[in-house]
This record gives sequence, C-alpha cells and structure tokens, in this order.
Amino acid sequence: MRLLLLTTAALTGFSANSLLTRAALQTGRLDALSFVGVRLVSGAVMLWLILRWRREPAIREDGSQGSAAALFGYAILFTVAYILIGASVGALILFGAVQVTMIGAGIIFGERPRAADWLGAGCALAGLLVLTIPGATAPNPLGAAMMAGAGVAWGIYSLHGRSSRDPLGATAGNFRRAAIPGAALVLGGALADYAHATTSGLLLAVASGALASGLGYTLWYAALPELSRMRAAVLQLTVPVITAFAAAALLGEAISARLAASAGLIAVGVWLTVRSTPTRDE
Repeated sequence: MRLLLLTTAALTGFSANSLLTRAALQTGRLDALSFVGVRLVSGAVMLWLILRWRREPAIREDGSQGSAAALFGYAILFTVAYILIGASVGALILFGAVQVTMIGAGIIFGERPRAADWLGAGCALAGLLVLTIPGATAPNPLGAAMMAGAGVAWGIYSLHGRSSRDPLGATAGNFRRAAIPGAALVLGGALADYAHATTSGLLLAVASGALASGLGYTLWYAALPELSRMRAAVLQLTVPVITAFAAAALLGEAISARLAASAGLIAVGVWLTVRSTPTRDE
C-alpha cells in the first residue's frame, strides 16, 4: 500500500507539471527560460524549508552532481522543446526515450525481463501511440531532439534515485545544485531583455517547482528503490493519460473514445508488468 500511494502521488505530480507548464508557456504568461529557473529555485527553497523541520534521518544524503546535472538537463530541454513541438508528439518522444534509457540500463545491469514484462511494456506503449499519433504532424527536428534528450536525462535521474535511502535529502541536494544554473537563466534572460513575466506565470512556475517538482520528485525517489527499472519505466507511461483526464476535469476538455482506449491499453500494460516484475532486483 505504501508503494502504491507513493507512486500514485509522484505520477500525479508529474501530470501536474505538464499542466502547469502548458498553462504558463502556451498562454505566454512566462518565457521558457524564466519558467525553468523559477521552477528549480522554488523547488530548492521548498525542500530546504522542509529539511529544516524534519528529524535527522539514520542515513543522510545530499544528492550528487550527476543527478543535479540530469535534473537541470531534463528541466531545460523539456521546457524549451515544449514550445517547439506539440504536446502529443512530445509526450511520445519523451516517454519513448525514458523507456529506452531505463529498460536498456536494466538489461545492461543484469535484469532479464520475462515475456509478460515485454508484453506489458508493448501494450502500454501501444496505448501511448493510440493517444498521441492521430493528428500528429512531423515534429520540428530540433524540438524532437531536445525532447528525446529530456527523456534520456529524466531516465538517468530516475536510475540514480533507485539507490537513494534518504529521498528528501537527495532531492533537496539535487535541486540546490540545479538551482544555481537555474537562477543564472533568469538573470541572463533579464539582462538580455529576453525575459517576460506575469504574476500568474510566476505563480504557475512556483507551483510547478515547489509542489509538483520538489515534493513530487521526492516521492518518486522514495518509491524507486522498491521498483525494478522496467516497472519504473512502464509506470511513467500513465502520465500522459493522467494529464489528459486531469485536463478534462479541470479545463473542460472532452474525454474521447481514443483517450479511453489508450487508458485501457496502458492500464493493461502496467498490470502485466507490475504483476510479473519483482519489486527489487535480485
């Protein structure tokens, strides 16, 4: 039950990030680089405040330079790519790259997925295709490359989290390091007269950083040690569907037959993978 709650909350945070990013960037409320910077800085501040209030853990971690670099790379590549390509094809490229990165790493490090694992992953990917392919046009090559890079960076960040025993400390340390180049983005944009911001755009970026990212990524790091690489990869394919249903509930967007079919395929794929794969590597 604990793992289910952690994973569900983390994936919901990922979905919230997509909605908040879309609300800020597609309406022109905040420029992309400022959004990244404010998101990382606000996440670092939120986690620093929580660290001050918690009891000292038995094992204390402080993240790493590699994880922070992956976090920063994901944040900037994802955000800039988001304004160059459509959300649907972007989700396909992003989560496809995450799958390749995490499942490939699992195979390299000795995981041997069974037939049911591959069937589940294939079914979930088919669900993602059903959701994203109809109506999609050829993406901007630069945007597609950046989104693929974002997927690889996020896959690496997730892989690093599988060894964490202090999710809050590790996530706080990663955000603290990533916030330094994040703040530089905001300052550089202001000096170059590139930045533009509205109050609502800044609030959306703060919500993305402090809540959906800072807290959401901490919960993800708490869940990852109990997940195999394949299971963690396949579970993330639920995020576009959660986002679509959330958009329907919050923004009044229609729930189409295609979305329902996609959700069904992804649910079956996740069930097959979760049912088949051990929670930890042996």
